[in-house]
Amino acid sequence: MKRVIAILLSLTLLTSMSACSNSENSSLSTQVKTSESVENTEPIHLTNKMTETELAKVDKHSLTLLDAPEETTNTTTEQSGHTVRIEFASIPIDKIITGLEAAKEELTDEEYGKLYEKFDSYIESSEDYTYPKYIFVDDQNIFDNAPLMPPTYDDGKITVTDTKYNSETDSYETTTNTYADMDDYLDWIRCKFRDWNYPEEEIEKIEERILIADEAYRDSNYETLPEGSVVYSESDYSYIISTDENKDYRNEWEFDRQAVEDIKDSIDEIDIYDEELDKAFVVHVTLPPEYDNKKEYPVILLTDGIWRFGNTPEMRKVMEDGKAAPVILVSIWYSYDVEDTSGSKRYNDLVLERSKSLDFITDNLMPYLGENYSIDYKNSTLYGHSDGGVFSHYALFNSDLYENQPFGNYIIGSPAFWGLYYDYPDLNPEEYEKDYGYFDRNEKLSKSVFLCAGSQEDPDYTDSYNGHDTTLEGVAKLKERLESHGANLTYKLYDSHHYQYVPSMLLEYLKAEYPVQ
Repeated sequence: MKRVIAILLSLTLLTSMSACSNSENSSLSTQVKTSESVENTEPIHLTNKMTETELAKVDKHSLTLLDAPEETTNTTTEQSGHTVRIEFASIPIDKIITGLEAAKEELTDEEYGKLYEKFDSYIESSEDYTYPKYIFVDDQNIFDNAPLMPPTYDDGKITVTDTKYNSETDSYETTTNTYADMDDYLDWIRCKFRDWNYPEEEIEKIEERILIADEAYRDSNYETLPEGSVVYSESDYSYIISTDENKDYRNEWEFDRQAVEDIKDSIDEIDIYDEELDKAFVVHVTLPPEYDNKKEYPVILLTDGIWRFGNTPEMRKVMEDGKAAPVILVSIWYSYDVEDTSGSKRYNDLVLERSKSLDFITDNLMPYLGENYSIDYKNSTLYGHSDGGVFSHYALFNSDLYENQPFGNYIIGSPAFWGLYYDYPDLNPEEYEKDYGYFDRNEKLSKSVFLCAGSQEDPDYTDSYNGHDTTLEGVAKLKERLESHGANLTYKLYDSHHYQYVPSMLLEYLKAEYPVQ
């Protein structure tokens, strides 16, 4: 009954809530290195712990990233070059009447009168109340980010439902908000998604989808999805259109097509599934010039392959020009049929489920690569930036708990440690502040660390800190802890914002850590 009342009060029951690119070269502003060397060890061998299911699903083949399909639009539902699809839901008229009777006890006479007026025509005609339940713009579900279109406007005002989780009561609370017009509503949307720590570029995309949906609904220029078409995907943590098959998001990848074309014969593509995460990934292995399987090569493993794979042609060119030793470049991202515009999957796997992701990389991916390529694990590097920096920090300080030791070096770039303070019960930020107890278990750090950030990046996420350390404050404290333990640390602060320095940083790291012998 409370659900029916909430629907009636809100008039908008849309299921609730549901980046990085190359930029200019950055200049070095601060560099510090502590010089204690990492102990040499015997060659490292890994044990592959993939399950039978995981082994059955792995597939190594030639590069298909360049085979991205041409972008198409459905002319029957095109709205300014975009496709809008809506699944409607209905409230039976008898439930509307029952809900109105219950609401009468909770509302003032004026509030009840306005609510009744909304449904008066449905009651007189005995029609069920139909409303858009899911709205997709270009196959992206905008959930409750778009208000229902007419007849849910009231004298130009927009009424929306906002649902928030209350940790004290362990329940979701629904409130009804009214906005003067679309601009007022969009102001609220901006604040809402900034509170959720969405990047500004993603918030702009959300606004754009809302306006596209608004116009399409007004013009009846949308495709109606059959009821039940939209389902919740446990693997994607989002709502998807189940009738849509063969999704392909290769067009979302950022890379220079010609640069990749030039080296495509040196790139292997691997589809690999992790049972613990229940996720499918695509891995790109870029072999160095004159690769010889009889020799061992270190690996640089790059998380966020959707952006970082695009850096590998230039990194390989550095090797080709004799400015760095040969290294195998490996990048990893979700399979091509997975979309993560909001970054929610990335945050989930690199931060919330970082232990499972570390299991996957340590015990599945890296051993598998060692069975297919000749790898010098002792000198290999794990890279992570932002949420990935949170992950590479976690991976470093939990590395001693694993039998397999696939990395001797770790890049921790602009770690978004403030993301560990969000309201999720299993985050335990105190563990990160103590580096996960590594120095309680060990006298010194047996790995080398490259810690870096952009000197201008703190204002980029002002609304995300919520009273906790900024990105640079978190980096500074980590630097102090590492130095206090005599770690083999290199620290660089770039004249840059949050991610713009990454491409040039990777080139610098490659030349410095893997010099020509």
